Amino acid sequence: MQIKTPRWSTGRGTRRGKVRLTRRGRIALIAGGAVVAATAVAVAVPLLLPDDDVRRPETLTIPEGWRAGQVYRAVDKALRVPAGTTQRAVPRAGLKLPAEAGGNPEGYLFPATYPLSPRSTPESVLSYMVDTANKKYGGGSATAGADHHAMSVYQTVTIASVIEAEAGSRQEMGKVARVIYNRLDQGIPLQMDSTVNYALNRFTLSTSDRDTKINSPYNTYARMGLPPTPIGNPSAEAMRAAAGPPTGDWLYFVTVRPGDTRFTAKYEEHQRNVEEFNEVSKRS
Repeated sequence: MQIKTPRWSTGRGTRRGKVRLTRRGRIALIAGGAVVAATAVAVAVPLLLPDDDVRRPETLTIPEGWRAGQVYRAVDKALRVPAGTTQRAVPRAGLKLPAEAGGNPEGYLFPATYPLSPRSTPESVLSYMVDTANKKYGGGSATAGADHHAMSVYQTVTIASVIEAEAGSRQEMGKVARVIYNRLDQGIPLQMDSTVNYALNRFTLSTSDRDTKINSPYNTYARMGLPPTPIGNPSAEAMRAAAGPPTGDWLYFVTVRPGDTRFTAKYEEHQRNVEEFNEVSKRS
């Protein structure tokens, strides 16, 4: 985490090789189907259908934390359209995004299960996702939380996306959110591995010293403040954490072992936690 030490991030350290986003889930494509058979002289003969006749799935589930690129590929697959079709559809989909987004729907492709029909198109599916996000983010605690922290809703979604990528569990999300706000308030770089790996288009949270020196607006080791856009599509739980984190003075956190994430305001204590993580890693 932190006042940066070699090969360690604000979050749970490096060299973990731990995939965060892919472990959150995969597409659930639920398709209705039928087995057709013809019988003759008591012998069952299956009727084989060509691939083109396979029905589209009836629903598409987008897991929490997926990036826009993953969502585009899932829509392509579900609608049985050529790869890249959904991404190319974004500019003409008429998505109701904040001006700050600059037409980029990252963060607004809300994780949920969406119905599909024979009339579904990439544009209609993307619009459904963005409209759902706007309903979730457009009032209540999300707006109040943004106002309380002197943030726009879009910035709050950005924070929620980092929380989603960094927290090891829902129970940790509030504390991770508080670390982010404390660092912003104190003028400390966020130093989050998740933002660096978003820039590098990879899904592990491990980073090297070289990674933390890349020239990118998403490099929160080298640049102050938030990344310019969300780094994924956060869950409702991450948004709640971003809007209303608990009180606390934490500035650092590291996951020493699964289920044992330690938050602290003291750099020296954080270093001891990192050293313990190193020892645990050597034994595993």
